[in-house]
Amino acid sequence: MKFIKIIVIPIIIFGLGVFLGKYLYQRNTFQAPAPNYLDALKNASDSASVGVASVAIIGNTIEVKPGNSIQEAVTKSKPGDLIRVFPGVYNETVFIDKDNISIQGIIKEGQWPILDGQKTMNDALLYSGNGILIENIKIINYKGNGIMGQAGNNFVIRNNWIVDTGVYGIFPQFGKNGVVERNILSGIEDAAIYVGMCDNVDVRFNEVYDNVAGIEIENCRFALVEYNYAHDNTGGILVFLTPGLPIKTCSNVIVRNNYVLNNNTKNFGAVGSLVSHIPKGTGLLVMAADDVTIENNFVIGNNNAGITITDYDFAGIDVSSDPDSEPNSDRIVVLNNVMNDNGNDPNSEVKTLMATKFSQKGPDVVAVGGGVGSCISNPDQYRTYGVNKFALCAVSSTSSITTYMLPTLVAPRSTNVVTKGKITYFGVCSGCHSYSTRLVGPPVNTIQAIYKDNPEGIMNYIINPERKREDYPAMPPQNYLSEETRRAVAEYMLSIKK
Repeated sequence: MKFIKIIVIPIIIFGLGVFLGKYLYQRNTFQAPAPNYLDALKNASDSASVGVASVAIIGNTIEVKPGNSIQEAVTKSKPGDLIRVFPGVYNETVFIDKDNISIQGIIKEGQWPILDGQKTMNDALLYSGNGILIENIKIINYKGNGIMGQAGNNFVIRNNWIVDTGVYGIFPQFGKNGVVERNILSGIEDAAIYVGMCDNVDVRFNEVYDNVAGIEIENCRFALVEYNYAHDNTGGILVFLTPGLPIKTCSNVIVRNNYVLNNNTKNFGAVGSLVSHIPKGTGLLVMAADDVTIENNFVIGNNNAGITITDYDFAGIDVSSDPDSEPNSDRIVVLNNVMNDNGNDPNSEVKTLMATKFSQKGPDVVAVGGGVGSCISNPDQYRTYGVNKFALCAVSSTSSITTYMLPTLVAPRSTNVVTKGKITYFGVCSGCHSYSTRLVGPPVNTIQAIYKDNPEGIMNYIINPERKREDYPAMPPQNYLSEETRRAVAEYMLSIKK
């Protein structure tokens, strides 16, 4: 034991030092505005992504100073324009419905441009355009979302500071080819960074703390979660396949080189919401996702369990609620993670599992439920439960994959009269309303029962919602949506079958 302490503890300390050094270098390299993402990457370390996201600034520069309106600047802007926001406080909601618009804060002598919702406004920045850049903005005191993407492709969200913005901090939904990097988020009651139903996204060099969920990858394909610092949340990093959503798979996710520390914060999510069931003390959690690699993370001090791999049944989700969503976690690869001091205060479910091993301390790695094709390297290094069904991994590294972003820009999503309702539901509504499972708001099948043959009722509620149930949070008004769009999404929601 003495020999182990002499050898292993210095290795852990050295590893943490290397990680934090690289993390802090990345975090501090780009405090000044960087108008071109590819130029910024050239100055980054050898871990830089090589994918492409559109932030090409080919138009005019519009300056916004205290006393001006950011939304007015967006309204006047044309594709390719750069909107530079100077330090000051701006009390507004900004909606970007054009392509290739860049919002760039100017940070001077430590002073940020601040969007302050004063706890009366619901959303800070919403975008439905493609090729959107949002950087260097401090966002505080909103009730709904900090930054929400609604079906926009080729997005860049970086170097923002987001505090207490309600349900979600940064929330790109139904987008393709984007990056979320170098942001700092805290005080979020659902997920600080929530990437929902997206493809080809990198989530890198972010710090998330004092949230319910630090980083959540939900129903996504090809996501890289790397070099993030997730600490003091209820759950650090989550990879979910949530039933009832339009996208029925979550796969090809790499979670590597992250620092996942002391995620023991009491769960303060909305009662009954999906994240309200996350046990405090959760480091990394995979639920019903496939082809997920967990590699080279520092997972330390998470009191329930370091890494949890589960299916719907163990998570208490009714499998029959969505028969098209396969409920097991298949082909999970656990590679060379540093895990220490996890499981000091496991919940009752984990204690029941550990009782079979006559242990009072929770596991570094716990795998429960169904699933096939998974593997783990060096299992004897950890306290484990359920990994006896895992093979030893033949692969040793994912280093050949430097990004999941695409080498060329993707086309904007096509929206016409026929698809408008579907795209709006996917991009705006489904983050809170799945078909049959409660996420944040009531499921779609419940809404259908209330508003049968009454799309006008949904249309009116969208712009003027009122809280009808104590066990559900108030819905933010979506009054930026046109009447045509509201009718299209209302009719689409009433037509959904599953």
